[in-house]
Amino acid sequence: MVKEKFYDVVNRLILPLFTGSQLIGEEESNAREAEVALGKQNSLLIKPNKMSDYRLIIKRGRAFQTFEINLLKNILKEIDTVNEAEYLDPTYELTLQEKAIEKAICDSIALTASSTMLGLVTFLNRWSNRTYEGKKINFGIILNLNDTDEELSLHYKNILSTDFFALLSDGKSSFVEFNRDGYLMGYVSLSKIRNYSSTAPNEFNYVAKYCGEKKVGIALTENGDLLIFKNRTLMFAKRRGKWNIYSHEEVIQLLGYRSPHSLKEIRRAIYLSAIDCSFKYSGGIIIYLKKDSASLALSHVDARDIVSEKYYKLKKEIELEEADKLYNLSSAQKTKDFYSCDYEEFLLKNKCYKTQCLKQIIEGKKFHELGRKLREEIIAMDGATIIDFDGTVIAVGAILKIEARSLSGGGRLAAAIDLAKYGVSIKISQDGIIQGFSSDKKNPKSKLLFTVS
Repeated sequence: MVKEKFYDVVNRLILPLFTGSQLIGEEESNAREAEVALGKQNSLLIKPNKMSDYRLIIKRGRAFQTFEINLLKNILKEIDTVNEAEYLDPTYELTLQEKAIEKAICDSIALTASSTMLGLVTFLNRWSNRTYEGKKINFGIILNLNDTDEELSLHYKNILSTDFFALLSDGKSSFVEFNRDGYLMGYVSLSKIRNYSSTAPNEFNYVAKYCGEKKVGIALTENGDLLIFKNRTLMFAKRRGKWNIYSHEEVIQLLGYRSPHSLKEIRRAIYLSAIDCSFKYSGGIIIYLKKDSASLALSHVDARDIVSEKYYKLKKEIELEEADKLYNLSSAQKTKDFYSCDYEEFLLKNKCYKTQCLKQIIEGKKFHELGRKLREEIIAMDGATIIDFDGTVIAVGAILKIEARSLSGGGRLAAAIDLAKYGVSIKISQDGIIQGFSSDKKNPKSKLLFTVS
């Protein structure tokens, strides 16, 4: 493959799959070096084939994992197969290259049953562009990878495109099951599943828990998203026409960026809630503070949005101390009048109905102690959810005071970047993209830690 074409394949197909990755350059290579190899500082080195005299350097905010490297090897193998075909129409070649990504994913998930899985995914892709009685559908399939001697006769090719079949599952709690050869096994209701630990959007927890090592779950949503589950986790999703790979544990680790006090159960709760909002397309912003940074972060928060009496008192103390400084004497009395009462009276006096309601609902629980659905709902509110290092919910739906700046991502992005200096900030856009930001003492300017599509 000529270099120009390989650059195009990497930019168009590979970088979007490994969300948050960037092509940062190339280096010389020789025949002794592998087509895919780990580089320095979270980078990956790839070349189109063994004999290529160059390697492209791909980098992202978190390390590449073994299963991602194996997947990329499969992708390059499939892309090379397409490239070897002679006299291909350019448009047809682009289509085959995109299909090569899908085939490599199926190969890595279903192994010897990859042909069946590719066929099932292809049919569901067609359904994502169809409607039934004017509505987009939810649909769910379980691919059972276990060997079986059971004699079955009804193949997915005969029934998967029919209208009646579209109503037999919802892709969340009900699924239709096929064996490794593509024959119908039956119907699976997932209303009662053992309490396995899983990593997936909340709506798809049942199927994630059900799909261990020998079962693959494939769910089509009404938004046209295609989700793939195995090993009790969401592994891949096709969203906005592009496949994405999910490295959940690496992102959870990054949420504790340079903070030894961060607890994994809090980080996990924050990440799962961000994933829930992403697949609900509701948007949101979460600020997870480092230890001893709450007093600094409170300067950006209106006292009327604070849902914790402890942090209201801290905010009051900071504001009154600031009011006594010489340059603030003209407005000192106004500040003292504003904070002249205790927390409960302050909320009543200022008609803080939203804060009173949320305070009563949260009941002093820490973020990771709240129900998962409640966490999703409070994050989706207009404004930011601010969480202290120990999981205490400081504010919900807070409209933040930030430096004026012009950013294409709007107010949420500006707030996430500005408050990243106090810990890790997460921006969830309404198109489902999650971005995490942070900074450190050596470089106080906020930087992108990760992106999850």
